[in-house]
Amino acid sequence: MKLRSQSGRVRPARWSPFSEEPIHEHYRQPDKTPAASCCPVCGAVFLKGRWQWRNPPPGAKTMVCSACRRAADQVPAARIRLSGHFEAAHREEVLMLARHREAALRADHPMERIMAVESTADSTEILTTGFHLARDIGHAIHHAFQGRLTFNYGNAATELHVEWAR
Repeated sequence: MKLRSQSGRVRPARWSPFSEEPIHEHYRQPDKTPAASCCPVCGAVFLKGRWQWRNPPPGAKTMVCSACRRAADQVPAARIRLSGHFEAAHREEVLMLARHREAALRADHPMERIMAVESTADSTEILTTGFHLARDIGHAIHHAFQGRLTFNYGNAATELHVEWAR
């Protein structure tokens, strides 16, 4: 690739010593997906390019959705870490809010689910199958209970870490 400078002369493209490797997302929807598919685990239907909650059309193929594959492999897309004295004292309220946000988002987006909730004496970690749910839960908790909220996109294509403390 050659670029033209303002003077009109051609200069070579910048060379980088780092090779550009594509990020392989194992849980991304394959390009050659059947027109209509149904997940045998959760019952979601892939139709018109997206997963949705509905009855499967006649002749639908079976294919495990990415959320069920993530849950089976125990590979979350995002982790939400809640910590602090306030979290320990109000854990039930915070988790109830997280479950409420999951139910609201999951009604329209079947791939956004809470995989697991792991609690210790001083913190709680919520594992989700999607980025959107993790951001939504983080914002909802921050809005309801204040505190400090941070987002860390370690590898922006494959993982998100949300941390909230108060």
